[in-house]
Amino acid sequence: MNTTRRDAVLGGLAFGAGAAAFPLTGCSAADGNADPALTKVTVIGAIHGRHRDSKRYSLDVLRRAIMRAEPDIVLSELPPDQIEEARCSFAETGKITAPRARVFPELTEVAFPLSKLMGFRITGNAGWSRELAANRTAALERIENDPVRASQWAEHLAARAAYSRELDGRGDDPHFIHTPEYDAIVERAQTPYQTYFDADLGSGGWTQINRAHNDLIGETLDSVAGKGLKALVIFGSWHKYMIERALIMRSDIELLPARSLFD
Repeated sequence: MNTTRRDAVLGGLAFGAGAAAFPLTGCSAADGNADPALTKVTVIGAIHGRHRDSKRYSLDVLRRAIMRAEPDIVLSELPPDQIEEARCSFAETGKITAPRARVFPELTEVAFPLSKLMGFRITGNAGWSRELAANRTAALERIENDPVRASQWAEHLAARAAYSRELDGRGDDPHFIHTPEYDAIVERAQTPYQTYFDADLGSGGWTQINRAHNDLIGETLDSVAGKGLKALVIFGSWHKYMIERALIMRSDIELLPARSLFD
């Protein structure tokens, strides 16, 4: 079998790594003359289990978007310590046994099967851990039941309720999800949570968990820098604005809009 440059680059990732709305400019060349060595990065916001029930953003819709993106590498919301188990179980049985993968049909039912067809590699880039999730749940329960912090919790719930109203039935519309308007709505919804609870939640707080995601995403992008590959980041849609905010600071990528993948 002939080995291509793409095969060589992706082979090196087998044991590698695995993070207010902004316009997708910055590292992109406005005149269309982008450096061909730049990594072309697109961020897709997923809706996890809702993909199974949504007609507008079904697993088939997502599948077509990924095929249109033609990625060389997919950066996923699996933690690094589970990605190799996911790869091996899929290769051996066609199923994903990694515990965290069960909540991500965009991976188990779409990305992994497509990786066999299209030849892209999937990396684990989530800062999540079971311990982190348990500690966060316990901390939020304490905050919710603390009378001294009742006003903070009420503001948090009000922000989430406003989010639901502002979506106005568009929460599963991939064209809307991939807009600055959607990102701004999410950021407003998370502001009280981030402001009041970050210190209590530590590594599970909104600031820190997104920083952990972005650090792992950055490590993977570092490992393919200068090769002119196409990278597709697939994370929950609420994380999208935080990921793009970090990516816009890189000079070695061209950040591409995802919305056109759903036309």
